[in-house]
Amino acid sequence: MTDTDTDTTQATAGEKRPFDLGTGPGRVLVWFYGVFTVAAASRSIVQMILDFGRAPLAYVLSAVAALVYGFITYSLVRGGERARRTALVCCAAELAGVLIVGTWTLVEPSAFADATVWSYCGRDYLFIPVILPVTGMMWLRRARTA
Repeated sequence: MTDTDTDTTQATAGEKRPFDLGTGPGRVLVWFYGVFTVAAASRSIVQMILDFGRAPLAYVLSAVAALVYGFITYSLVRGGERARRTALVCCAAELAGVLIVGTWTLVEPSAFADATVWSYCGRDYLFIPVILPVTGMMWLRRARTA
Protein backbone atom coordinates (compact mmCIF):
# COMPACT_ATOMS: atom_id res chain seq x y z
CA MET A 1 0.00 0.00 0.00
CA THR A 2 1.36 3.42 -0.89
CA ASP A 3 1.05 6.59 1.14
CA THR A 4 -0.78 9.30 -0.73
CA ASP A 5 -1.63 12.86 0.10
CA THR A 6 -5.24 11.83 0.77
CA ASP A 7 -4.66 8.58 2.64
CA THR A 8 -6.87 8.55 5.74
CA THR A 9 -6.39 4.95 6.81
CA GLN A 10 -5.30 4.11 10.34
CA ALA A 11 -1.68 4.99 10.99
CA THR A 12 0.58 2.36 12.47
CA ALA A 13 2.28 2.89 15.82
CA GLY A 14 4.68 5.82 15.75
CA GLU A 15 3.24 7.30 12.54
CA LYS A 16 1.23 10.48 12.53
CA ARG A 17 -2.15 10.23 10.80
CA PRO A 18 -2.79 13.00 8.24
CA PHE A 19 -4.99 15.79 9.56
CA ASP A 20 -8.46 15.74 7.99
CA LEU A 21 -9.24 19.32 6.96
CA GLY A 22 -12.96 18.66 6.64
CA THR A 23 -13.61 17.67 10.26
CA GLY A 24 -14.75 19.80 13.17
CA PRO A 25 -14.67 23.50 12.28
CA GLY A 26 -13.34 22.47 8.87
CA ARG A 27 -16.73 20.93 8.11
CA VAL A 28 -18.37 24.33 8.66
CA LEU A 29 -15.80 25.91 6.32
CA VAL A 30 -16.53 23.27 3.69
CA TRP A 31 -20.24 24.05 4.01
CA PHE A 32 -19.75 27.84 3.73
CA TYR A 33 -17.31 27.55 0.84
CA GLY A 34 -19.67 25.13 -0.93
CA VAL A 35 -22.61 27.49 -0.52
CA PHE A 36 -20.55 30.45 -1.71
CA THR A 37 -19.31 28.46 -4.70
CA VAL A 38 -22.87 27.78 -5.80
CA ALA A 39 -24.04 31.33 -5.01
CA ALA A 40 -21.20 33.11 -6.80
CA ALA A 41 -21.25 30.75 -9.78
CA SER A 42 -25.03 30.98 -10.17
CA ARG A 43 -24.97 34.75 -9.87
CA SER A 44 -22.18 35.23 -12.38
CA ILE A 45 -23.57 32.74 -14.90
CA VAL A 46 -27.03 34.32 -14.87
CA GLN A 47 -25.58 37.83 -15.09
CA MET A 48 -23.24 36.90 -17.94
CA ILE A 49 -26.02 35.21 -19.90
CA LEU A 50 -28.62 37.93 -19.38
CA ASP A 51 -26.62 41.15 -19.52
CA PHE A 52 -22.86 40.65 -19.91
CA GLY A 53 -22.36 43.97 -21.73
CA ARG A 54 -23.73 45.94 -18.78
CA ALA A 55 -20.95 45.14 -16.29
CA PRO A 56 -18.44 42.62 -17.68
CA LEU A 57 -15.78 43.36 -15.06
CA ALA A 58 -18.14 42.80 -12.15
CA TYR A 59 -19.54 39.59 -13.62
CA VAL A 60 -16.13 38.16 -14.45
CA LEU A 61 -14.88 38.99 -10.94
CA SER A 62 -17.88 37.14 -9.48
CA ALA A 63 -17.00 34.14 -11.67
CA VAL A 64 -13.39 34.31 -10.46
CA ALA A 65 -14.67 34.36 -6.86
CA ALA A 66 -16.74 31.24 -7.62
CA LEU A 67 -13.66 29.45 -8.99
CA VAL A 68 -11.60 30.37 -5.93
CA TYR A 69 -14.38 29.24 -3.60
CA GLY A 70 -14.74 25.98 -5.51
CA PHE A 71 -11.04 25.26 -5.41
CA ILE A 72 -10.87 25.91 -1.67
CA THR A 73 -13.90 23.67 -1.12
CA TYR A 74 -12.24 20.89 -3.11
CA SER A 75 -8.96 21.29 -1.22
CA LEU A 76 -10.68 21.15 2.18
CA VAL A 77 -12.59 18.01 1.21
CA ARG A 78 -9.51 16.37 -0.33
CA GLY A 79 -7.37 16.85 2.76
CA GLY A 80 -3.69 16.18 3.19
CA GLU A 81 -0.73 18.51 3.48
CA ARG A 82 -0.53 19.51 -0.18
CA ALA A 83 -4.25 20.38 -0.22
CA ARG A 84 -3.83 22.32 3.03
CA ARG A 85 -1.01 24.41 1.56
CA THR A 86 -2.95 24.98 -1.66
CA ALA A 87 -6.07 26.03 0.26
CA LEU A 88 -3.98 28.37 2.40
CA VAL A 89 -2.58 30.11 -0.70
CA CYS A 90 -6.08 30.31 -2.20
CA CYS A 91 -7.50 31.80 1.01
CA ALA A 92 -4.75 34.43 0.98
CA ALA A 93 -5.51 35.21 -2.68
CA GLU A 94 -9.22 35.37 -1.86
CA LEU A 95 -8.59 37.79 1.00
CA ALA A 96 -6.41 39.94 -1.26
CA GLY A 97 -9.16 39.93 -3.90
CA VAL A 98 -11.84 40.88 -1.38
CA LEU A 99 -9.72 43.72 -0.01
CA ILE A 100 -8.67 45.01 -3.44
CA VAL A 101 -12.14 44.86 -4.98
CA GLY A 102 -13.74 46.07 -1.75
CA THR A 103 -11.43 49.07 -1.56
CA TRP A 104 -11.83 49.74 -5.29
CA THR A 105 -15.62 49.84 -4.95
CA LEU A 106 -15.35 52.21 -1.98
CA VAL A 107 -12.88 54.57 -3.68
CA GLU A 108 -14.36 54.47 -7.19
CA PRO A 109 -17.93 53.10 -7.11
CA SER A 110 -18.52 54.17 -10.72
CA ALA A 111 -15.90 51.63 -11.89
CA PHE A 112 -18.50 48.89 -11.41
CA ALA A 113 -21.87 49.14 -13.14
CA ASP A 114 -23.07 46.29 -10.91
CA ALA A 115 -21.89 44.74 -7.66
CA THR A 116 -19.57 41.75 -7.40
CA VAL A 117 -19.47 39.14 -4.65
CA TRP A 118 -16.51 41.05 -3.20
CA SER A 119 -17.90 44.61 -3.60
CA TYR A 120 -17.63 46.68 -0.46
CA CYS A 121 -15.76 43.75 1.15
CA GLY A 122 -18.78 41.50 0.79
CA ARG A 123 -21.33 43.87 2.33
CA ASP A 124 -24.19 42.30 0.35
CA TYR A 125 -23.22 38.91 1.79
CA LEU A 126 -23.02 40.05 5.45
CA PHE A 127 -19.22 40.52 5.09
CA ILE A 128 -18.79 36.75 4.99
CA PRO A 129 -16.45 37.08 1.95
CA VAL A 130 -13.94 38.94 4.13
CA ILE A 131 -14.47 36.81 7.25
CA LEU A 132 -14.32 33.45 5.46
CA PRO A 133 -10.70 33.59 4.19
CA VAL A 134 -9.44 34.84 7.56
CA THR A 135 -11.24 32.00 9.32
CA GLY A 136 -10.01 29.56 6.69
CA MET A 137 -6.40 30.64 7.09
CA MET A 138 -6.65 30.32 10.86
CA TRP A 139 -8.07 26.78 10.52
CA LEU A 140 -5.49 25.78 7.92
CA ARG A 141 -2.61 27.08 10.07
CA ARG A 142 -3.98 25.16 13.04
CA ALA A 143 -4.25 22.05 10.87
CA ARG A 144 -0.53 22.34 10.14
CA THR A 145 0.35 21.96 13.80
CA ALA A 146 -2.14 19.16 14.47
